[in-house]
This record gives sequence, structure tokens and C-alpha cells, in this order.
Amino acid sequence: MASRALYSPRHPMLKKRDGFEDILEERRRSSDLRYALRCYTPTLYKGLVPCKASMLKSIVLQSDHLQYVIKQVSSESGDRTECVAEEASLILDEMAHRLQLSTVRFFAFMLNKAFKRLFRSVCVNEEGIQRLQQAVQEHPVVLLPSHRSYMDFLMMSYLLYMYDLPLPVIAAGMDFMSMKFVGEMLRMSGAFFIRRSFGGDKLYWAVFSEYVKTMLRNGYAPIEFFLEGTRSRTCKSLTPKTGLLNIVMEPFFKGELFDVNLVPVSISYERILEESLYARELLGIPKPKESTSGLLKARRVLSEDYGSMYVYFGHPVSVRSLTEGKITRSQYNLLPRYDTCNQPRSECFALKAYIIHTKHLNVFLSQQGFKGFCFPFGEPCLSSSRTLGGQAWRSARRQFFSGLVDFTNHKAICVLDDVYNCFNFLRNMFSNEFILCPGDSVQDFEEACYLLMKRGVLQVSEHEIVMSASGHSTLAFLSSVLDPFLQGYQVVSRYLCEETNENLTEKEFIPAVRNFALKLILAGRLKCYEALSSDLQKNALAAFLRLKGVRKVKVGDQVTLKVNKIAVNSLEDTLGKSDVISYQNSWCSSMAMFEIAI
Repeated sequence: MASRALYSPRHPMLKKRDGFEDILEERRRSSDLRYALRCYTPTLYKGLVPCKASMLKSIVLQSDHLQYVIKQVSSESGDRTECVAEEASLILDEMAHRLQLSTVRFFAFMLNKAFKRLFRSVCVNEEGIQRLQQAVQEHPVVLLPSHRSYMDFLMMSYLLYMYDLPLPVIAAGMDFMSMKFVGEMLRMSGAFFIRRSFGGDKLYWAVFSEYVKTMLRNGYAPIEFFLEGTRSRTCKSLTPKTGLLNIVMEPFFKGELFDVNLVPVSISYERILEESLYARELLGIPKPKESTSGLLKARRVLSEDYGSMYVYFGHPVSVRSLTEGKITRSQYNLLPRYDTCNQPRSECFALKAYIIHTKHLNVFLSQQGFKGFCFPFGEPCLSSSRTLGGQAWRSARRQFFSGLVDFTNHKAICVLDDVYNCFNFLRNMFSNEFILCPGDSVQDFEEACYLLMKRGVLQVSEHEIVMSASGHSTLAFLSSVLDPFLQGYQVVSRYLCEETNENLTEKEFIPAVRNFALKLILAGRLKCYEALSSDLQKNALAAFLRLKGVRKVKVGDQVTLKVNKIAVNSLEDTLGKSDVISYQNSWCSSMAMFEIAI
């Protein structure tokens, strides 16, 4: 199987656009049942060790590492080793997938029908498929898709089945397992279920990590997980989670695998299925629990038009090449097999930031999406019931052009150090909002300067930045993209200084800030609806905690927020400098450069 010819375009009539092919074009002209029952002959990893699901379980339970942890837990808890081993077996039964081709064929049939009704087109880059088909033969593959919708992991499996690539095993949350019938069908299509958090459960972590590493070492199947850990409600990349990436890299660090290929995948939507749900969640309305009845009620989305979907398979990233000269593997080779390695977290984070950045660069922005971003909508009516349905959210995008109206009337020369200081402040303040590699501030600033110089927007000398006459509109546009974040953080800082009480808990903080922002909007003092977003408010609090404007204090059984009003006022003053004419040129330049950097 490993020598099987690589993918080549199947039909010259397939609709192509900018290197993408519309996979639904052919599906609309052929039988769904015939497609689902077609011969499936996937390209396989050359080092594959044939292994059934029952054998995989046995290998995991008998591994040196898990046996060591079982004895350790038994010693700490006082339980018999056999009891702890039985508990480990039950954890694995609850977690493990049971991939069956018949279930995959059923999903292929159903998804074929659904996708043709939901989307006008599903476009996939051909070169990416060719690269992936080569990569799965050479080394174990880890797929890292962006996560914007529940549709993401269904689409990934659908595409790999369509292109005769090995079906992935997918890390899924326990929420899905509780769905009657659906949870079991997801398990039989390759999903394995894990808890949202493990806490200090050593045994659960050991079973989970050993299960993933065993599949990777055996080349059992590509492993798929979402680096961000959860769906992004704002279509913006989230801060990556460390756990799973640490696990999949460990066999390489310990010399058990020659290399591991990490494949970033960007999935872009013209319109997301959960758009109204996300607006409600960001406004503080709890997410409804995943259920089969909820899924059936959601079938009304089949009557909607969700435009086009774009899937971009990025270049496989070799862990071996990426870590060469940065991490010494010899220190891990000296560890016993039962011991887990603890690679430097800073290096791991830099690696994840690189993957997120790669995905971000490959996001496809359609003409319709760009027009929706650029052109303002009418003023929304906050008293209307449609506000929660997303109308206010779409209308809020008009605020992207609200800043720096008089920018072109002022002298367009800035001191280079002033611009860099503003840039560095924005980088520190918004490090929870955007994914940036730690310690790369100077490099990011220089790259942003280079790109803006290349576009003729500005000229950079040793001590000054001079903005060209034609570059004003570009700088104003780029800087205004950050304006909702500036305004949202100012609202949070104002609340912390003016409204917060001494015993405010973290749980009470979000609804309190939201109510404060709503009062400002209704009073006409704020036109930035993004300030109502719970994600922005959480990130702002994290920033103020990190920058010492707020600290957590334990009072009795509760953790309360203690505000340093002097520090918060200082941060708010700096955020407000974009409105001061003497600072506008520096701020506009630095905001534009920061936007380029992210």
C-alpha cells in the first residue's frame, strides 16, 4: 500500500478556483449511495504495525509507563494493584474509539446529502492533499485543524475518506459521548473521548497519554485534535493548549520515532452554522448541553444557505527539523521508559505558536466575507429581539473604521522608539487575544516595518518613521481593526476603577462588566458592541492580572479580585493615547504594525 501512486486530479471537469477544487461539483452529479459504498483503499504509513482495537488496548495496559503509574497510585492510595489496574481498564474502555468502516460509510452517505444542501461549494487545495498523501507514508501524522464549528471534525473525516487517506482518530470531549446513539456512532467513526480537565488524576492522565502515544508509535492512524482546545466563538485563533502536543512529541524526544509530521489545516467558512449560538454565548447566555434532541431540532439549518467553505491543508511540519539545534534529545534518552519526559514548555509553546501562525496565514477570505468586513451596516436597535440573533454583532463591524478620523491632518513623522514602545505595549496587553511567539517582539516589529515599507506605506530611517501620503488610508484601516479591542479593554479598566467592590469574585466579574458596558451603550457613551463579549472581558482580566493591575486574594473560601487602581488607571491612560492628537501618528503606526504581526 505504501507504494501506491499519489493523488492526481480525478476529473478534468472539477470546478477549480485559485488552486482549490470544489469537491461538491462531482458529488452533485453522482449517486450518494454509490459514493458511500465505493472501494476505499487508503495510503498507509510504511512503518505501520497491524493492530486491532482489542490488541491496542492490551498494549496500552501492559506498557511500562502505565504499569509504573498503577503501582505508584496503589502505593499512594492504599488500594490493591489489581483494583487500580481494573480502574485503568475501565477508563480505557470509556475513552477508546472503535473505528468501523460501515459506520464511516453511513456518515459519508448522510454528510454528502447535508453538505450539498448547506454549502454552495466545499473547496480544497489540491497541493495540500498531495503533500498529505506523501506525509502519511513517511512518518506518523498529527492533523491540527482550526476549530470554528462542530462541522470541522466531520468535514475532516469526510475529506480523508474521499481522497483515500487513512481515517483519523479524533480527540473529542465527553459532552458528545452522552448523546444517545450519536455518541456511539462518533466512537465507531474514529472519535475517542476525553474529559475536559483531568485535575490531578494521575491514572487518567497516564491512560490517556499512553493510548495516544501507542497509536502514534504503531502508525495506527493519523491523530487529529484541535490545538486551541475549544471552538473559537469569534473566528479568531485562541491561545493553544499544551497537553496533547506535549504527548505526541514525547515519542520523538525519547527516540521511539524518527520523526512526526504536524499538519496544520485551515477551515474557513463564509457563514458559520452556529453564528446565532455564538452571539448568545458571548453575551453570557449558557451554551445548551449537547444532546440528540438538540441535534434533531437543529435540522432547520438545512434550509439555510451557508455559502462556501474552504479547507487548506498546510505544509507538513517536521518536528525533527523544527526542533533541530533548539532541544537536545539526549537528556530524554537517559530516562527510564516508564518515566515521562518534560520538555521545556517555552519551546513547546513556541512550536504551537508557529503552527497557529501557519494556519492563520492560510485562512481563505472570500470576496463576500471581505465586503462584509469592510462596508458598514446600519445602526442596530438594541431594544429589538434580533439583537441577540446576531444583527448587532454584524452591525458592530462598522466600528472598525471609527478611529483616527483626522489622522491625515497631522504631521506624519514619528520617532522610531516611540512607535516601538507603543507596539511593545500592545503586544503585552493583547497577548491573550492573539498568538505571538514569546521573546520575538523586535523581530515582529522589524518584519512589520519591512512589509509596510514594501507596500509603500511608510519609510523607516535610523531614528524616524515617515508615513507616505498614499499610506494614510492603509494605516488607518489596519489600526482601526484593533479599535474594538482598545475600546473593550478601556471599558474593563474603567469598570475596575469606578464600579468594582472589594469582594468581587471572578465569577461575578463577567456579568458585572457586561452590565456596565450595556449601560454605556444605552447612554450613548459607547458604540463598540464587542465590549459586551465575554471572551474579550476574560482576556482583559487576564491581561490586568498579568500586568499587576489586579491580583487574586483568598478571603475565606472565596477568591476575590483586588484592584490596584493606580496601575489600572495608568494602563487605561496608555490605551487612551490613540485619541490624543500628539500621540495619534505613533499609535496609528504601532497599531498597524501590530495588526501585521498577528
